[in-house]
Amino acid sequence: MSLDAVHYLVAKYVKQAAQRCRSLRAKRISPHVLRHSAAMELLVGGVDSTVISLWLGHESTRSTQAYLHAYLAIKEAALAKVEPLNEQPFRRFKADDKLLLFLDAL
Repeated sequence: MSLDAVHYLVAKYVKQAAQRCRSLRAKRISPHVLRHSAAMELLVGGVDSTVISLWLGHESTRSTQAYLHAYLAIKEAALAKVEPLNEQPFRRFKADDKLLLFLDAL
């Protein structure tokens, strides 16, 4: 099946689905979006990222790292396994003006 045929079919069925689900009208749905969504669902389902990379046909497993960054729950699970260094509550770092000026100059 050609790329044009895939685009045509996706557009056709998105148009039909948008008649029942109006929120689809404002979204840009393409074969790439469906591919990304499938990869994310596999990741959520516990499929190893290297398997997803092979399934997507990526040359390198590094290409699949973007899905890991996008999936916040993986980060949260990893952070939950880390024990704090001390009993003090976590405070968000706030850079002072001097540091911000230095970074701005880079």
